[in-house]
Amino acid sequence: MKINQRKNAGFTLIELMIVVAIIAIIASVAIPKLLSARLSANESAAISTLRSISSAQAQMQSSAAVDTDSDGGGEYGYFAELAGTVGMREDDGAGVPTNGADLLSPPMLSTALGNVEDGVVTRSGYVFQMWLPDDANDGAAEDADGGSVEGATDPDAAENFWGCYAWPLDFGSTGNRVFFINHEGDILQYNNRGTENYTGIAGGPDFAAALSGADMSFGLANAAAGVAGNDGENWTVVQ
Repeated sequence: MKINQRKNAGFTLIELMIVVAIIAIIASVAIPKLLSARLSANESAAISTLRSISSAQAQMQSSAAVDTDSDGGGEYGYFAELAGTVGMREDDGAGVPTNGADLLSPPMLSTALGNVEDGVVTRSGYVFQMWLPDDANDGAAEDADGGSVEGATDPDAAENFWGCYAWPLDFGSTGNRVFFINHEGDILQYNNRGTENYTGIAGGPDFAAALSGADMSFGLANAAAGVAGNDGENWTVVQ
């Protein structure tokens, strides 16, 4: 009778404590590994997206779909222009860029990358921001709702320069590193653990952060060659 009572009694407090302790140990090992795997996957996805953007920009420029001074030289585009979600810039008749109504068809980027809010695109734990040059070769950010701020870009400069950053939506949770690509084609990375920590929708780098000088005509920073970024941080080429 006593044996049957013991069998039906269920777990003792000590046994439950042992089970909880085992679960806690397993979780302490598994959760960091899962987080690390997610961070790695998000960073790889960001790099892949930047490569796709580079290809799309090359197509945009060579197609001359945007040529706001009508000189036959194609210009680079913003996210929403490349994705065909807003009208492309066009010549106002006097060689000055104005926002048009024609959509790029077919689009050169996934329409998902045309979902611009607050001037940026969020995707797989990363925030992406596109920059095109103004008449001083400073960066002109994308309009809050996508496309160009009216008259912000310079036609000649936009035939030669563009840049795009990708940084974590939540540093340490959705990603660590910051990435940059421009018309030169190489992807740069910054470990995001220096003086500057880029994170969040509004916490991205300045347009020239990964460049060797203060405007978009300067070349890429290169920590391996002793050339720091304009933000003072060490940017290296992604291999």
